[in-house]
Amino acid sequence: MTNSSTSSARLAPPIGEFQEIDGRRIFVHRSGSGGPAVVFLPGAGAVGLDYFGVQQQVSQFTTAVLYDRGGTGYSDPLPLPRTATAVATELRELLRDQNIAAPYILVPHSLGGFYAHRFAQLYPQDVAGLVWLDAFHRDWDDSMPPAASLAALEQMMPDLEQLEEMRPALREMSAELLADYPEHIRQALIDAKVSDEWTHAGIAERTKLAELATELRAGPNIPDVPLVALSVVGTDPAQQALTSERTLQEMNDGRTRLDADLVSAVSHGEQRLISDTSHHRLCFDRPDAVLQAIRDVLDRAARP
Repeated sequence: MTNSSTSSARLAPPIGEFQEIDGRRIFVHRSGSGGPAVVFLPGAGAVGLDYFGVQQQVSQFTTAVLYDRGGTGYSDPLPLPRTATAVATELRELLRDQNIAAPYILVPHSLGGFYAHRFAQLYPQDVAGLVWLDAFHRDWDDSMPPAASLAALEQMMPDLEQLEEMRPALREMSAELLADYPEHIRQALIDAKVSDEWTHAGIAERTKLAELATELRAGPNIPDVPLVALSVVGTDPAQQALTSERTLQEMNDGRTRLDADLVSAVSHGEQRLISDTSHHRLCFDRPDAVLQAIRDVLDRAARP
């Protein structure tokens, strides 16, 4: 599937700005000052402003950056999915063009984990630390039941008819998650989230997950930088309706094991289990846990 609507029909962001890269506009919103800068990498179907609440708190003590990958959110359209290399090089160019000095604390959520890992492979000197928000791993398939393999997850995406049926529920969920946002941001974001363009982009980004994992396996491990992984072990009611209890338990166990392996591979790694929320709600329900993890990685990165 490709995401190819015209630029003139793009939704206008309620906050932030555009940075031009290769003739395309990339949406970016930065707040705060100082460094290392904290950079959020959204999951599939999510956008930079989904992390606005946490960003505002992080900006009290350092520079905090939200953005939308090319082809997603408020950024200009591009055919999706893209390689992890294309996404990582775009992000580095964005940060440089915005004069945000390296190294960075990368905060990937969900699919953002693939892109953060690729960024770290290509530019290890630009990474000061990582805060892993229940993010994807390149070795996902080694720890997951067959029903939750990357290829199986690609097949689980709703089709256009199902999407249409889900739209009212999606609007309701967005309204609830964004309840504490400033009204001008909240309403614009809810309307955008249920648009054809954004929902199609979210699906398109998830269509070649196994290829992304293969791309990452050809490169090195995460560099030896401070890392805190937040592993969500709570279950999502929507998932419970679609997946057996046994498979969900195996998925939770697999994710927890992958995060444990990740933190054990670096000198200053720590895993924290989060049981009172679900995967997509982490930054909304537990901003305190996300904020604490970012502070701790920043503190460790500052030590000689």
